[in-house]
Amino acid sequence: MTVRVLLADDEHLIRGALAALLGLEDDLEVVAEAASGPEALAMARVHRPDVAVLDLQMPGADGVRVATALRAEVPTCQAMIVTGHGRPGHLKRALAAGVRGFVPKTVSAQRLAEIIRSVHGGSRYVDPELAADAISAGDSPLTAREAEVLELAADGAPVAEIARRASLSPGTVRNYLSSAVSKLGAENRHTAVRLARERGWV
Repeated sequence: MTVRVLLADDEHLIRGALAALLGLEDDLEVVAEAASGPEALAMARVHRPDVAVLDLQMPGADGVRVATALRAEVPTCQAMIVTGHGRPGHLKRALAAGVRGFVPKTVSAQRLAEIIRSVHGGSRYVDPELAADAISAGDSPLTAREAEVLELAADGAPVAEIARRASLSPGTVRNYLSSAVSKLGAENRHTAVRLARERGWV
């Protein structure tokens, strides 16, 4: 039985190399490739792959958001995240979204092929080092709303703009930002964004 695979990575070279290497496996077939989150979803709807191998950070929507959407729209497809920067918070978000595999980009193509087979067979695979980091880092102190507002503040947007994007009043946005800054022990919202990003909480 052939396992049909979707590969999504915004780095063309990495995606192409992976597709070529996985294509050498008798029982794996790369049926679609995508360079962004929205494209990965569109390809999954059309090709109905068995396993989607998603880069964590892609334009349009990250791998976790794509995995969440896949779960609703293409429930027969198992999602895996491959990442060059596995932060503890990313792993927790991925598992909460139903992702079946969480693998660093340093893994060999042969090992990746084995993990794809195992995920397709119903198993879950999480890289042991990433799992250990996630356990030692603890949980995010931020509420979902605080994390969302902090993420919207990441590009330096003014409070009024964040309020418009989040459909909140400017006063509420200030409260969320102030709470996030204080919980993270940061001196301002820019430091808070950096700290939260380093831990994978936004």
